[in-house]
Amino acid sequence: MVSLEELKSFFKGTIRLSQPLANFTTFRIGGPADYYLEPLDKENVINVIKYFQANEFPFMIIGNASNLLISDDGYRGAVINLEAALSDVRREGEYVIAEAGVHLAKFVDFCVQRGLGGVEMLAGIPGTMGGAVIMNAGAYGGEISDYLVDVEVLREGNVVWVQKEEGGFSYRRSGFARDVVLSARFQLPKKDRAELMRVRRELLVRRNLAQPVNYPNAGSVFKNPSGTYAAKLIEEAGLKGLRRGGAQISERHGNFIVNLGNGKATDVLDLIRIAQERVYEKFKVKLELEVKLIGFGEEVLKAVA
Repeated sequence: MVSLEELKSFFKGTIRLSQPLANFTTFRIGGPADYYLEPLDKENVINVIKYFQANEFPFMIIGNASNLLISDDGYRGAVINLEAALSDVRREGEYVIAEAGVHLAKFVDFCVQRGLGGVEMLAGIPGTMGGAVIMNAGAYGGEISDYLVDVEVLREGNVVWVQKEEGGFSYRRSGFARDVVLSARFQLPKKDRAELMRVRRELLVRRNLAQPVNYPNAGSVFKNPSGTYAAKLIEEAGLKGLRRGGAQISERHGNFIVNLGNGKATDVLDLIRIAQERVYEKFKVKLELEVKLIGFGEEVLKAVA
């Protein structure tokens, strides 16, 4: 176990006990965490993580928590929010460096305003840099790893820079799942600023028309199977609009589950299971989760893995 007094002796930032997590996720779903921490700076991030690791105390990192489904029972451990501590994006010579807590919209705007292309398609993704790197986030044919040079991580107690080629990137995956991402460095091609702004604007309009942005959600629930789209399979299985409790498979986009206002994690899980079962029955395709499940038992995780 960890000691609150020990934490307070070195930690600079906010500490809350039994903090409900719903307000910190884009799904607006999630029970309490034993500890909730908002470090003030990078040094505090590193120190508190080393403390939890040394005490073998479970912890997880969040930014905007845009791809998480957190159990109604919450998370037994510490949740560390990096948005305040790691929020800097800057240009250093030919590189752009963005810290883990930087929202993708801020990162894209920074690049577009300087006529740097290759990331404008990420503008509508509601995540932060750390999670985007770990998930190799992408949209409209591009991925965040396309122009990535290297990633700064806390690995086994040491801060190291890992080259892109050693990052294990593939579709919605990377080799950083067991690391804590601190920042990422990019080398982006020069492009016409006005054209970048036009493309970004068009993609945002397209995204807003196609996705249920008017309801809390966690983005795409399933990864797209090879050669097809999860949304297409779910729609053809007749599941759009299906409701369980306060959650619903979106009527606008089949690969989104929305919180209608009082949704629970159990409601969302029911819809995930139904979608997987029906799509497999009809198409013999197993839908693989893209959203991450937090605070659930092994039985639940195995059932939807």
